[in-house]
Amino acid sequence: MRHDPKLAILADLLRRVDGIAGERGHLSPPRLQDEVDCIRHIARAYRLDGVEQIAGTLQSALSLHGQGPVILSYLDLMRERIADGMPSATILPLPAVRGPAATAHG
Repeated sequence: MRHDPKLAILADLLRRVDGIAGERGHLSPPRLQDEVDCIRHIARAYRLDGVEQIAGTLQSALSLHGQGPVILSYLDLMRERIADGMPSATILPLPAVRGPAATAHG
């Protein structure tokens, strides 16, 4: 099987977006800005214009409004744009976040 560099970049971006989503509420505002900036730079370098645009818009929203629930909407949009460039078999669904009631033993 041949290694596809674009697929590796898309997988890395997807991992980064999912990482931010998974750490939501636990990342400091400067670290969140850095993570989104890194995604934007990678997207720009590989001409993933839709991802770059959404990451830039998210950076602006973070500057104006700080962290909040709106972040997930932008992350979902970025995830969709990244997934558009990947074969469907390589995209794994984002695991659902479970609340305290879902983790109770019984």
